[in-house]
Amino acid sequence: MNNTQKLSISAIRALSIDAIEAAKSGHPGLPLGAAPMAYELYANHLKFDPTHPDFMDRDRFILSAGHGSALLYSVLHLFGYGVSMDEIKNFRQFGAITTGHPEYGICPGVETSTGPLGQGIANAVGFAMAEKMLAAKYNKPGLDIIDHYTYVFTGDGCLQEGIAYEAASLAGNLGLNKLIMLYDKNDITIEGNISITFGEDVGKRHEAMGWQVLYVENGEDIEAIGKAIQQAKAEKEKPSIIIVKTVIGFASPKAGMSACHGAPLGADGVAATKKALGYEYGAFEVPQEVRAHYAEIIERKKAFKCEHDKLLKEYESKYPAEYKELITDLSGKVKIDEASLYEFEGEKMATRKAGHIVLNKLADMIPGLVGGSADLGPSNLTTLLGKDSLSKENGAGRYIHFGIREHAMAAIANGIQLHGGFRTYVSTFFAFSDYMKNAVRMSAMMELPVMYVFTHDSIGVGEDGPTHQPVEHLTGLRAMPGLDVFRPADAKETAAAYISAVKGNSPTCIIESRQDLPILASSGENALKGGYVISDAKNFTGIIMASGSEVSLALEAQKLLDARGIKVRVVSMPCFRLFEEQSENYKESVLPSAVRARVAVEAGSSMSWGKYVGMDGACVCMDTFGKSAPAKKLFDYYGLTAQNVATVTEKVIKGKNN
Repeated sequence: MNNTQKLSISAIRALSIDAIEAAKSGHPGLPLGAAPMAYELYANHLKFDPTHPDFMDRDRFILSAGHGSALLYSVLHLFGYGVSMDEIKNFRQFGAITTGHPEYGICPGVETSTGPLGQGIANAVGFAMAEKMLAAKYNKPGLDIIDHYTYVFTGDGCLQEGIAYEAASLAGNLGLNKLIMLYDKNDITIEGNISITFGEDVGKRHEAMGWQVLYVENGEDIEAIGKAIQQAKAEKEKPSIIIVKTVIGFASPKAGMSACHGAPLGADGVAATKKALGYEYGAFEVPQEVRAHYAEIIERKKAFKCEHDKLLKEYESKYPAEYKELITDLSGKVKIDEASLYEFEGEKMATRKAGHIVLNKLADMIPGLVGGSADLGPSNLTTLLGKDSLSKENGAGRYIHFGIREHAMAAIANGIQLHGGFRTYVSTFFAFSDYMKNAVRMSAMMELPVMYVFTHDSIGVGEDGPTHQPVEHLTGLRAMPGLDVFRPADAKETAAAYISAVKGNSPTCIIESRQDLPILASSGENALKGGYVISDAKNFTGIIMASGSEVSLALEAQKLLDARGIKVRVVSMPCFRLFEEQSENYKESVLPSAVRARVAVEAGSSMSWGKYVGMDGACVCMDTFGKSAPAKKLFDYYGLTAQNVATVTEKVIKGKNN
C-alpha cells in the first residue's frame, strides 16, 4: 500500500466518523474497521460508472450490514456518485439522502434498502440468481451482454441470522459463482465479543453449503484482499466467502470494543482517531492529493459503460428480436390480455386453483415472470406448467424451488426484482407468512411489485388445526403501508388480484382458499377498485360487507333477510388499500355514510373492520384461534353461517332503526 492509497483509505474513515459525530448518531466501528476492504473493492475490482450508476451490466454491491451506512456514503462520495459533501454533513438528518440505513431509490449507488440483519445477504442471492437467469436467456457466443458480479458486505451480526443460512444454502446449491461475500470479521456485536453466542466455524459452515472459502488475516492488507477477490472471481462453480479479520473501531480509542459499535466517538475520540491515522485535516476536509487519486479511478471506471454500450449495439444488430425483448423485460412494463384472464369453466373453484390457471396464463404473456414456492408448489398450485426449473445446470429455468426457506425466499424475490429483468412471485401457506413478514415489509418500503401468493386461507384449512389456520394475519398485513392485500371471493376476483399485481408498482399479497367457492355473478373487474357492490337492493337499510369465502355466505344471508322483508346491500371488499385509493364519491356510493347499520363478515380477526363497521355495526369474525376439525364444522361452530349473519344483521338494523 503506497502513501496515496493509505491517505485515501483514511479519508473514507475520517469522513465516516465526521458524519457520525455531526449527527451525534451512528455506527463508527464498522467504517473504521472495514474501510480498506471497501476501498480495494471499489478502486480495483467493482465494475461501475458513477456518472451512470444504474447502467445495466454494472457489478452490484449490497451493504447487508446496513448500520455501516456512513462507510458506504463516504465511498460513494469519493468515487464520484451523486452524494455531495453537504449530504455527508447532513447524515441521518431529515430530507437527506444519507439516511441512517441505506434506502433504495433515495441515494445513488444504493442497490437495496438494508438494515434488518441478514436480509442483504438474501437480496444478494436474488441479484446473483437474476444475473444467472438473464445471462442464460440472452447471452450469445462472443456477446456476453450480461456478465457481472454481486458483492455483499456482511458482518458477524448478519451471519447470526437464520435468513443468512437459508439464502447461503440455496446459493451453494445453485452454484452462484458470481456471488462474492465479504465478511468483516471483527468478532464484536453490541453485547460484546461474539464468543458468548457465536462460536461456530463460519468458513466450514459455508464450505459444507457448497461455497469457496477464502481467508485474509489482516484487514489492513489491501493487496491480500485484492488477491482474494480475484481468486473468488476465478471460481466457476461456487459462490465465495472472503473472511477478512478486522478490528472494529480501528485506530480509535475504543478499537476492538463493543462501545464503538453504535455510538459516536465524541470530539476527542474523533481527534485521537485522526491523529492515529496520520490524517491531519479538519472536519469533512479531503486533501487535493486524495481528490486527484479518486478522480483518476473514476475516469477508468467510466470505460465500463462505454464498452458495454458498444457490445449492446452489436447485439442489437445481430439479434434485434432478443434485444427488444430484453429492453422490455428491463423496463418492467407488461402487456397482458386481461379479458382472457377472467374466463373460467364450472360453477365452483378454489381460488388457489383459479390462481394457478391465471398464473400460468400470465407466464405465457410475460416472458420475465419467474418465481416459485417454499416447497409447497403442488399444494399452493403455483408451479409453472411446461416451464423449466432453475438449477445449477439450467440458468434459463423460470420456476424456482426455494426449499423450506420462507424468509429467505421473500428477500431473494426482492433481490431478483431489484436487479431488473423479471417480475417475481413467491408462495407458501398463509399461516407461514409470518416467517417472511419483515421481507414483505421491505418489499413495501421499496415499492417492489413482488407477488405473494398465500394459500390455505382461514379455518377453511380445517383438519390441520390452529397452527395452520390464519386468523390475525390479514389484519397484520393490511396494516402495512404500501402493501395491497387481496382476499378474492371467487375465481374472477382472483384474476383481478393477479392483474392488479402485475400492472401495479407495489407488492401484492393474494390470499387464496383451499376449499371450492362459488363463481359469482360479478365480472370480477370491479374488484380492481378494492371494494364494490356485488348485490344491491332497493331502499336497503343495512350493508353486509365481506371478503373472500365469506362473500358467498353474505349473499346467502341477503336472501334470508329478503324473505323476512329486510333489504340489505352486499359489498365485496377484496382489497382495503385499493378501496381507500378511490375517490370520496365512489367510496360514498358503495358505503353511504347515512347507512350506519353495517355488518362485516370474515373468517379472521375483526380488528381491521372497525373503520367500516363504525360504532353502530357488528362483526361476524374470529377473534380466537381455530380448532382441528372439518372446515364445515368449524364454520358452523364459529357462527360463520348465512343464518347467523342474517340474525346479527337484523339485530343491528333494528337497533339502529329504534
